[in-house]
Amino acid sequence: MSTQRPLIALTKRASPAHLQHRPRTWQPHRTFATPVTPGTVVAPPVTQNNTSSKGPTAMVFMNMGGPASVDEVSGFLSRLFADADLIPLGPLQNYLGPLISRRRTPKIKKQYSDIGGGSPIRKWSEYQAEEMCKILDKTNPETAPHKPYVAFRYANPLTEEMYGRLLEDGFGKGRGGRAVAFTQYPQYSCSTTGSSLNELWKWRQRLESPKRNENSSAAEAEGSINWSVIDRWPTHSGLIDAFAQNITAALETYPAEVRDSVVLVYSAHSLPMSVVNRGDPYPAEVAATVWAVQQKLGFKNAYRLSWQSQVGPSAWLGAQTSDTVNNFVKKGQKDLVLIPIAFTSDHIETLFEIDQEVIHEANELGAEGRVRRAESLNGSPTFINALASIASAHLSNNEVCSRQMGLRCPGCKNERCLASKKFFMGQGVQDNAALTL
Repeated sequence: MSTQRPLIALTKRASPAHLQHRPRTWQPHRTFATPVTPGTVVAPPVTQNNTSSKGPTAMVFMNMGGPASVDEVSGFLSRLFADADLIPLGPLQNYLGPLISRRRTPKIKKQYSDIGGGSPIRKWSEYQAEEMCKILDKTNPETAPHKPYVAFRYANPLTEEMYGRLLEDGFGKGRGGRAVAFTQYPQYSCSTTGSSLNELWKWRQRLESPKRNENSSAAEAEGSINWSVIDRWPTHSGLIDAFAQNITAALETYPAEVRDSVVLVYSAHSLPMSVVNRGDPYPAEVAATVWAVQQKLGFKNAYRLSWQSQVGPSAWLGAQTSDTVNNFVKKGQKDLVLIPIAFTSDHIETLFEIDQEVIHEANELGAEGRVRRAESLNGSPTFINALASIASAHLSNNEVCSRQMGLRCPGCKNERCLASKKFFMGQGVQDNAALTL
């Protein structure tokens, strides 16, 4: 399906760019693998063919995911509340996580039923990845074919399933091959992108490291998958253009005489303050996205950044989106456009939390239908072209990851995070510069 066609079948909602952080690049001597024993025969890498192409290249979209059906809700919540990177519950994580999950399951099942029986995030992620790869095959023929994969942290297809597919498709196990872990969280957080990368590293160690996998030979380890990471892209021009287009479309639904007085309320998933206070970069990167979008729009409308989806009694980053909207409406500011600024497609946070809770509450307070939401990025051709632009530059420049990737949060004490970063950064040295870990 062309990205230039209306996406009616998928939903009723239907240029080179400067990267924020100077990336690190592949070095000729760099390897993630165990040295080959002298005399060992190594299978030809999957990236070699008779035209000397560097392809195929696996393009792996990473995201939180969501249950595709009501029956998957329980497993989704169990994995979510077991992840201390996302929801830190302290030493009682293994006890409190399952308890909270069980108690929340009936309520969350009802919410997914109310949005059609499941999350559309897998549909959109697979579509976006496929369309991006079609563009990359044209713009980057030297790394073609580009093969799309999706790896979710808490829902199917899980990271281990994706990794198994890579091996089945001819990557790794002595055959080499390059794979790009492309986070679909534009703004980096240890709780989201960091957690997904930790999970990817864990399964790489289990499936391809001879130290963890007795069935993996030294030859197979030498021909293991070479990973690089697109770990953040909060101010990429294509992303900003896509957001600005959707906001402009939402503003045009208001009468011309009130359009400039509409307040823009940007909403992003919140974080526990314990995560924020150890130095997580997410709040700053979300704010950078908001500022860039406002610049693109010419600062014609007043705006606020708010945070949604708080879970549990602990302190979370605020102000909460629901409180922000309600307070505006109570004070007489009823013309509001809500913008999901940290999500790249629709899911429960947009379709239920914003559409059916926040906007519904506003109408009950007298908003009279004047609180509206900008479309999510979903199948936006501008957004898909942005994804292709980001990936194209990453491949063409032989990037490993952003320079920010190697900088841990000042208060981080997570040894798994340290090990994961060392792996993806190439054991601590890139561009002849030591990492600050």
